Amino acid sequence: MAYTLEQLSSDIRGALKADPGPAGKQAVCALVSKVLLDKEFVTQHLTVEQCRPRKVLYEDPELGFCVCGHVYVTPAHGEPHDHGSSWAIYGLAVGDTEMIDWRIVKKGDGASPTLVEPERSYVLRPGDAHFYDVGVVHSPNRDTLTKLVRIEGANLDHVKRSNIKRA
Repeated sequence: MAYTLEQLSSDIRGALKADPGPAGKQAVCALVSKVLLDKEFVTQHLTVEQCRPRKVLYEDPELGFCVCGHVYVTPAHGEPHDHGSSWAIYGLAVGDTEMIDWRIVKKGDGASPTLVEPERSYVLRPGDAHFYDVGVVHSPNRDTLTKLVRIEGANLDHVKRSNIKRA
């Protein structure tokens, strides 16, 4: 039997209520890793028709986290960014994504952007889930069909992001 969106959402809520800190987010990563390998879940929820490139599949009315589906059918190379006052978990179901973590070399002050330089890169593969805490600057590079589940601590449609530029 497939892991349902309702089960995933309930399990995430339970993990975050038990521990809203980093350990709770790591528990959510384990839940996301489980769903990424569930072919029925991926087939049902991560479709080109629904999630190209992003769809909020569930938004928790109590804690505010979102379960989002993303599908990229063409190459997509993202710019360095954070998630403002929110955190996020990226989980790969199909394809590979090179992630780059960026180091802040000069903090912005509102009028000028925060300047960053690359610190390390790594590849997320199907089944991998990675937690990006508040303020962590990163960027994804996708060269082939990619499907992912992203958990947002708050709906990023309503979160102001930082002004970040490459140094």
